Amino acid sequence: MIYAQILAGGVGSRMGNTDMPKQFLNIDGKPIIIHTIEKFILVPDFDKIIVSIHPKWQKYAENIIDKYIKDERVVVIDGGSERNDTVLGAIDFIDKNYNLLTDDVLVMHDAVRPFVTRRIIDENIRLSYKYKAVDTAFPATDTIVKVRNEKIKEIPLRQEMYQGQTPQTVHIMSFKKQYLSMEENERKELSDSAKVLLKAGFEVAIVEGDEMNFKITRPFDLKVANMLVKDNVDA
Repeated sequence: MIYAQILAGGVGSRMGNTDMPKQFLNIDGKPIIIHTIEKFILVPDFDKIIVSIHPKWQKYAENIIDKYIKDERVVVIDGGSERNDTVLGAIDFIDKNYNLLTDDVLVMHDAVRPFVTRRIIDENIRLSYKYKAVDTAFPATDTIVKVRNEKIKEIPLRQEMYQGQTPQTVHIMSFKKQYLSMEENERKELSDSAKVLLKAGFEVAIVEGDEMNFKITRPFDLKVANMLVKDNVDA
């Protein structure tokens, strides 16, 4: 089976003075998270679409999803304190409710990347039939500088550098086995789910992302997102 997970457990501290997490802020009058879920309900391959939310905001999320989304595949669950804990929470939920199978796949996406394209989602699914892990990344347009202790340590070749995006896709059994085998300090160093399987020695396929598939993190991003949606409506 193929599961989608919308990662919406963050509190959005970099967004500034807001009274709610960034995924619930509006783009053109509709919450960001709803724009994102709408992209996933268009994909018939998904057996379930799991939305992982901070417990404090779970009821709020359920209410707005009920208002905008009419798809029985969508279910809201508690998110974890860290990204990979949130992923593991979804895996445990799948195991308890739908009987986890060897070839089951999880396609994970940030709730605050509402402009993900159908092509990107479809390519993640397609490559999951060949690889245990798939990542989405976009070629870097700026030079990447590696810094330590406020000094430049390395300037890698730009043509080899990509900016990580989502979705990220993993074979659930392989991810769970590797993640649970890691020491706690190793887990804390990982902010990227694909890296879990990369460390296990698996090849990680890449889907080329899109500059539109940006993450809404700061007030400037929210302004850009509103302009993009308005332009599409007016076109």
